[in-house]
Amino acid sequence: MSMEQDGKTRRGAELCLQGISKFYGASAAVRDLDLTVQPGEFVTLLGASGSGKTTTLMMLAGFTSPSAGRITIGGKDVTALPPAKRDLGVVFQNYALFPHLTVAQNLAFPLEMRRMPRARIDAEVKRALDLVQLGDKGGRYPRELSGGQQQRIALARAIVFEPQALLMDEPLGALDKNLREHMQVEIKRLHTSLGATIVFVTHDQEEALTLSDRVAVMQDGRIAQIAPARVIYEQPASAWVAGFVGQSNCLPGTIEQQDGLDTVVRLASGELLRARGNVSGGAGTKVVGVLRPERIRVGTASAASAAGATLRATVVDTLYIGHTVKLGLRLADGTILRSQSTSDGHDSVPAIGTQVDVQWEPGSVWLVPADPAAGQEAH
Repeated sequence: MSMEQDGKTRRGAELCLQGISKFYGASAAVRDLDLTVQPGEFVTLLGASGSGKTTTLMMLAGFTSPSAGRITIGGKDVTALPPAKRDLGVVFQNYALFPHLTVAQNLAFPLEMRRMPRARIDAEVKRALDLVQLGDKGGRYPRELSGGQQQRIALARAIVFEPQALLMDEPLGALDKNLREHMQVEIKRLHTSLGATIVFVTHDQEEALTLSDRVAVMQDGRIAQIAPARVIYEQPASAWVAGFVGQSNCLPGTIEQQDGLDTVVRLASGELLRARGNVSGGAGTKVVGVLRPERIRVGTASAASAAGATLRATVVDTLYIGHTVKLGLRLADGTILRSQSTSDGHDSVPAIGTQVDVQWEPGSVWLVPADPAAGQEAH
């Protein structure tokens, strides 16, 4: 069976982790984790070092045995199966190519292990090289290729035997920024052309938001939130998720009144603001309003709009980085807000000490439950 038949892309297998835990002594790297990846879906495990994302991937791949739980691939229980029996393509950060074999020989290796006929091996190797746009590199050795080319060959080797799914552990971590962005485009293109199920591990937020159908944000061995990228960013489940994915301003307050998702919150400074969010609890419930820096507008009092919230602030720091201007803004109660806007929105960058009006639209503030960890950095 070739990678494409009659113009229809194949679909990958469903991957399912049920109640998976991994303990090292008394310490849990992953605890009671449930995750289902639909056929053909691209799911990214996003988290800081030690959050359990790589351990989760290694259990799915079969390189690490779970302490508890069940793993199924395409409906088949593979919990006790070794990696070679799971029919998965795996790509690591360090490429893991055989240095003594040519590119074509590297790609042929997994097919030879499956005892395919030579003619079919040659055809599949050529197809895989063409997919990663390196059809003329079959005779080269890995050392003769650039880092980006080596990573594309590692991808080609992972897909050449048409696995049920692709697992990728920080595959772009060793690449420079420009090459990393190019490879992100390549991986997205491959996912579209193959229709494969992909589980991708990264600590890079932008990479996760760019590539994924859904992002699973991991915290202390659990999934803190799993949702499409836009939902993760605009409707975080907690202040911790809001602080980990992108930059955010956290405005602690108390619910004054609530009508469905539309809520009036009284800030610690006494000001009232309208916000939205699915927070349980009525008047008096403590909440945190999440406000993204790019949603804030900064202007003079004379330019103030009647729409949305308007607060007086003092500019305490400025950062001009070409296409973007970032400001630190201190409110009357001492709260520091961070704003971000395109530089063409500023005739000039306001000087430190300048009094400005800070505004945002009512729907810009998303409420999450108050949390002892709110506002803490995720490292």
